[in-house]
Amino acid sequence: MPDTAQLLPADVLDQRCPSRIALRHLTDRWTPLIVTVLASGEPVRFKDLKTTIQGISPKVLTETLRTMERDGLVTREITASVPPRVDYQLTPLGLSTVEPLTALRLWAESHVSEIEHNRAAYDSSPQR
Repeated sequence: MPDTAQLLPADVLDQRCPSRIALRHLTDRWTPLIVTVLASGEPVRFKDLKTTIQGISPKVLTETLRTMERDGLVTREITASVPPRVDYQLTPLGLSTVEPLTALRLWAESHVSEIEHNRAAYDSSPQR
């Protein structure tokens, strides 16, 4: 007999729901940027990810890619060479995140001026 909790719809507001972890992984600091670079569906070398995503350390990039691989969003392929070549590519599940994360990225890019203006007004407000 199936567990009744598995029959209920996912609810990110429920602290016990695994969808909350999935959402946290998708919206962490670096995952949307990695998805942006991998959005074409073509393999991308680790060094190219590191170069393209400004400000990310190799350690954090590795950790984020491992989380994404564990979640089934990317595949990793190692080619024997000196140094070893490591390529990452979005899986079909990972590709399904491109559209919503692109929409979020475009929203952020198109509203950055308004947000910066609001922050400045908030920070200069005498009530703060």
